[in-house]
Amino acid sequence: MRDFNYDIHEIIKSRWSPKAFSEEAVEYEDVMAILEAARYAPSCFNEQPWEFLVAFDEEELSITRQCINERNRLWADKAPVLIVVAARPIFKKNEKVNRWATFDAGTAWGYMSIEAEKRGLISHAMGGFSRKKLRELISVPEEMHLLAIIAVGKMGNKDDLNEMFIEEERANERKPLKQVFTRIKEMER
Repeated sequence: MRDFNYDIHEIIKSRWSPKAFSEEAVEYEDVMAILEAARYAPSCFNEQPWEFLVAFDEEELSITRQCINERNRLWADKAPVLIVVAARPIFKKNEKVNRWATFDAGTAWGYMSIEAEKRGLISHAMGGFSRKKLRELISVPEEMHLLAIIAVGKMGNKDDLNEMFIEEERANERKPLKQVFTRIKEMER
């Protein structure tokens, strides 16, 4: 049971990262709405340093799945949509390093996950994939940071998961609020 100390939006309360995907197709319009939500995430100097590489048909999914590590493939292979999150670490306007590019791309992923939840879809981001292999299979510019692959789909039956995942297939508890923040005045020297 998750414990919420404050009244927050129901979509945030219900969102978690399941692994039990149904193989049922996701509507193209839903995928585009998820990407639209990400497009409106805030970013430093409005750079919008993210790029989303979307695997929606069988050919694209096959290429992307080849890059996912073996353990993640045990559950992610059922997802009907895979989205690679990438970030450009250089500002377009002045070609200087954008230290906030990955932070901004992470914010965009958060927006995606909330829109997916709103649409009755599940999403699960994973870092366990071969960036090298992905670059070998598709043309991704070297300067792009490949950050994560997000599986998107509809909830499946947890009993269909590999047995190693069944027990952990639930919304995880969170650290107590008092453990994730510190008042600035408590940090003074």
